[in-house]
Amino acid sequence: MRTSTSSGAGKPDKLRVLIDREAREAGFAAVAVTRPDAIPNAVPRLARFVADGMHGSMGWMEETLTRRADPRVLWPEVRSIIVLAMNYGPDRDPRSALELKDRAAISVYAQNRDYHDVIKGRLKGIAGKIVAAAGGDVKVFVDTAPVMEKPLAEAAGIGWQGKHTNLVSREFGSWLFLGTIFTTAEIEADQPDVDHCGSCRACLDVCPTDAFPAPYRLDARRCISYLTIENKGPIPLEFREKMGNRVYGCDDCLAVCPWNKFAQAASEAKLAARDDLRAPAIADLLELDDAAFRVRFSGSPVKRIGRDRFVRNVLIAAGNSGEPQLAERCRVLLADASPLVRGAAVWALSRLLDRPAFEALASKSAETDPAVAVEWRTGLQLAPLSRGG
Repeated sequence: MRTSTSSGAGKPDKLRVLIDREAREAGFAAVAVTRPDAIPNAVPRLARFVADGMHGSMGWMEETLTRRADPRVLWPEVRSIIVLAMNYGPDRDPRSALELKDRAAISVYAQNRDYHDVIKGRLKGIAGKIVAAAGGDVKVFVDTAPVMEKPLAEAAGIGWQGKHTNLVSREFGSWLFLGTIFTTAEIEADQPDVDHCGSCRACLDVCPTDAFPAPYRLDARRCISYLTIENKGPIPLEFREKMGNRVYGCDDCLAVCPWNKFAQAASEAKLAARDDLRAPAIADLLELDDAAFRVRFSGSPVKRIGRDRFVRNVLIAAGNSGEPQLAERCRVLLADASPLVRGAAVWALSRLLDRPAFEALASKSAETDPAVAVEWRTGLQLAPLSRGG
C-alpha cells in the first residue's frame, strides 16, 4: 500500500502510523493527508462548470456549490482530511466488451457491489480507531456528501486530476475509489502530486461523444456516463448511435490512459467483476421487468437508476447491435407501461427493421404519449429502405 509521511524529522507520528496500518488492513491501496484549505483552485473551476450549465440536470451540484468549495463550510471543526483510495482495477481491458455487439457493456465500477457500501463501513472502522487514539471527532464521507474528493486526493498526493478530470495515479492508473475521513485531529499534511499528463490527449480523443470541450473540462451533458445514469429522460438523438452497447456508464477515457500500464487488478473480492455483469446478453436484459431487475442488480450501483432507465439504455444498445433477431423482444416493449421504454423501443425497431416493416408497425400504433409519438415520426425518417442499407 502506498502511504505518505511528512514529519519534519522524517518519522511519522504514532497517529499516522496507526492510520497507515489500519488503512492497509482495511484493503485500501493508498492513504494520505491534506488540509481543509488545500484546494482553493478547485473553487473557480467548479463554479465555471456550473455557470456554463455543464452539470446538466444535476441541480444538486449548484445547490451545494458553497459547501463543495470549502470543506470548512461543510464542517467548520475539521482540521485534517484523510484521503483513502481503494483499487478497483479490471483484470482485462473493458473496451473489449464494446466489440461484442449482441452484448452490453457495463462500467467496471458497477460490475459488482456498490463501492459506497464496501468502503463506508471500513472508513468508519478506521475513524473509530482514530478517535480512540487521539480523541476529538470525525466524519466519514464516500461520494454522497458535497465533498470534492478528487481535488482533495490530488492535494494529498495520491494522484492528479487528468485532462479527463478524473484522478490518475502513477501506481494504480485510473482505477481508484475515494473516501475521506474528516477529523479534528491535527495531522501533518502530505505533499500534493503534480500533473503527469504531459502532451498526451488520449482520453480526450477517445471520447465517442466529444464530451471534453478542452483539456481538464468536461461537459457532462455529452458524457455517456451522465446520459445513461443521471439523465432521466430520453437519450438525445444525436448521442444514441455513439452510445454503442454501453448501457451503464462509460470507461473509455479511463481505460485509454497510458498510466494504466502500472494498474493492478482489484484484490477486493466484492469489487471484482461478477461473471454475469461482465458483458451480459442484450437479449436477456430486454426481458427484465422491475422485479427481475431488482434481483439481477441487487447490491449493484446499477439498481439506483431503476428498471425503466436501464431498459431504455439496453434498447439503445439493441438498436445499435445490427442484430435483427432482437427486434421481436423490442416489439414486445412497445406495450411497456413506461413511455420512456416505449420511446426507446420505437427507436431500436427503426434500426432493426427495414422501412416497410417499420411502417407496417407504425400504422398499427395507437400511441397517446406525445413524446413517444415523436419517436414514431422520427423512426419513419430513420428506418433503412432495406436491411442491407
